Amino acid sequence: MSTKTPFSIEFFPPQTADGAEKLRATRAKLAALKPEFFSVTYGAGGSTQERTFETVFEIQGEGLEAAPHLSCIGASRAQTREILTRYQEAGIRRIVALRGDLPSGVGFAGELRYANELVEFIRTETGDHFQIEVAAYPEYHPQAKSPRDDLLAFKRKVDAGANSAITQYFYNLDAYLHFRDECEALGITIPIVPGIMPIISFSKLARFSDACGAELPRWMRLKFEAFGDDSDSIKAFGLDVVSELCAKLLAEGAPGLHFYSMNQAAPTIALCERLGLAPTA
Repeated sequence: MSTKTPFSIEFFPPQTADGAEKLRATRAKLAALKPEFFSVTYGAGGSTQERTFETVFEIQGEGLEAAPHLSCIGASRAQTREILTRYQEAGIRRIVALRGDLPSGVGFAGELRYANELVEFIRTETGDHFQIEVAAYPEYHPQAKSPRDDLLAFKRKVDAGANSAITQYFYNLDAYLHFRDECEALGITIPIVPGIMPIISFSKLARFSDACGAELPRWMRLKFEAFGDDSDSIKAFGLDVVSELCAKLLAEGAPGLHFYSMNQAAPTIALCERLGLAPTA
């Protein structure tokens, strides 16, 4: 497999000084893989805003490309404009534009209600300065009224000026291929990059997947459950499953891969080595 396959890696902003130090060590290891960019998440309603800024500017300061997440829910146009200005002045050229979730107990939904409105606002304010990534859901957004509604919502983001998309993670190859075909039928031509979640702990993955609407195929669940507390077998089987999925996605023409690192280096490094994406000495 070609080492030229583009891939990117996602972090979440650390909550403590110790977490920040650990992320620096993780990032140093992952930077050796030469990803296209590192993205940094943004908490519900911008709840991790300052930590996101710190992490993004640190990555940028190390000479690496950073792509901050920016959500619009719970924010005003003035607040969003101020953030965009900070990123422009720092030389950031890529943004992951999302609707986001409203924190519990907060009533203000914001002046920009949907991701397509955020994408349109970014384009109006900054022109073509930013490469804009948006989210895509091969298994459809859990809050969508129907698959058709979800596809049309995705198209609105593309029509508003998105350059490319990163998907929610999935383990069902057919879901991605079917979604891609449906997008092509609607005239959507931007790259749709599969989001890849390494499997480290099955119990945590199962809880997270149930909450966010990502399907865990029954055969996978049963196999993982049969391993019980055997963490080595879980990690080994998880690496087999995810690397095989990635290989098939690339063989089917996926434009790249986006790894959800969960701020750990080893799982993403293992996948990249298995796929031949890690630079050779």
